[in-house]
Amino acid sequence: MNTSIEELIVHPVFHYFYEISKIPRSSGNEREISNYLVQFATKRNLEVIQDEALNVIIKKPASPGYEHVPAVIIQGHMDMVCEKNKATLHDFSKDHIKWQRKDDFLYATETTLGADNGIAVAYALALLDDDSLAHPALEIVITTEEETSMKGALEVAPQHFSGEIFINLDSEEEGTLLVSSAGGVTAVQTLPVNKQAIPPSSVQITLTVKGLFGGHSGMSIQKGRGNANKIMGRLLYDLDRVTSYSIATISGGLKSNAIPREAAATLVIPAVFEEQLPSFIANWNETLRNEYRSSDAGVTVHCEVEEHTFTTTYDEITTKRIITSLMLTPNGVQSMSQEIEGLVESSTNLGVVAVDEEGVSFISEIRSSVKSLKKRTVAEVEQIAELTSSHFHLEADYPEWPYRKDSVVRTLFRDTYTNLYTTPPKIEAIHAGLECGIFTEKLPHVDAISLGPTMHDVHTPNEHVSISSTLSTWNYFIEALKTMKNYY
Repeated sequence: MNTSIEELIVHPVFHYFYEISKIPRSSGNEREISNYLVQFATKRNLEVIQDEALNVIIKKPASPGYEHVPAVIIQGHMDMVCEKNKATLHDFSKDHIKWQRKDDFLYATETTLGADNGIAVAYALALLDDDSLAHPALEIVITTEEETSMKGALEVAPQHFSGEIFINLDSEEEGTLLVSSAGGVTAVQTLPVNKQAIPPSSVQITLTVKGLFGGHSGMSIQKGRGNANKIMGRLLYDLDRVTSYSIATISGGLKSNAIPREAAATLVIPAVFEEQLPSFIANWNETLRNEYRSSDAGVTVHCEVEEHTFTTTYDEITTKRIITSLMLTPNGVQSMSQEIEGLVESSTNLGVVAVDEEGVSFISEIRSSVKSLKKRTVAEVEQIAELTSSHFHLEADYPEWPYRKDSVVRTLFRDTYTNLYTTPPKIEAIHAGLECGIFTEKLPHVDAISLGPTMHDVHTPNEHVSISSTLSTWNYFIEALKTMKNYY
């Protein structure tokens, strides 16, 4: 830990962010961080609830003079997306996140930082730990598995809350108040496979697509960044037009809600075609450099001849069906909002291709702020599954967060920001999924808002958060809590 980090963690927010960065908290592995939050509350004699989904709810009474203000529900999630560069030695199940400070930005070391949504947890802990701050009664809820399924929020029992004001701290741009978000669902196509013996006079090769920028499939889908799985589909389709081959194994992406940066496929090709591979790969690299010269200038296709690792490969029908699934599964922006200029209305991201004992799975994250359009894309993916004789099912279906025309909390946060900075904040809807939709469906009486500091490249190893923005957003947040007694 260098001096600049030591100086940084003197502030309560960065102190607690540093503390939770020591604790493994990948989605589905939150018990340790959940227990930490319970222990934090218990040591301070605060009311705490830990439910079966490991969500943690911590309650703190109102400051003197704020007893008449409705309770405030403050929400974030404890899990993080665990991505690292391929050559990086880091075990997210046990290793601490290693920080680096570069001027005003805080990074991890070749991994995701976890500022999404560790900063929200740090804000909550700093707020709970400081009895000098003025605020209404607080109901802090930190959920689990937001990054994969929103399971935690879906399982939260609404009877735990009395609050009428809901503040989500999972936004990523200072000075922007979010007031609506998309709903989503994960669609899974699983293709059963048939295998055959490796043919004679064959060569095993591995094709790898890498060097893509990636990003959050809700926040970055409109940027036209390359999807490694879709590029792999085109590559395999093109190769199928010039030589026969079969697929031995295939993989791409790690999370359905992250645009995949890498994909790989091991193929068995006729030995006579090996000498043509360099020109085939060179042509593809030229094509990709041209297509992605602005969004993903570093994209490349690599080809390596392998030892004869595999003794069997997928048969011709299975290989054709894999190519069909990759080529036809919809991906990217599906529709734009007609009411809000520049807002993606519907999208889908083919985020993961993975092999297990059940076959080859193609996992897509489908989003829309219009329920019927979400259903339309689901139907399209289901038709692809039917075409390829794949099994189809849905996971983690969560609702959209509709815009509320009359909102006191929106007015309060707008006025507070304007008073602090002499300019009004932006009021926006986003295409990413927020847990606000789940909570406003469970608690239809609440008035909700979402805010947060400026972050960049979340869900990638280049994730970084602005230090100054984290601190100024903290000051804005506690000032808004202080001001609430003038609005209610």
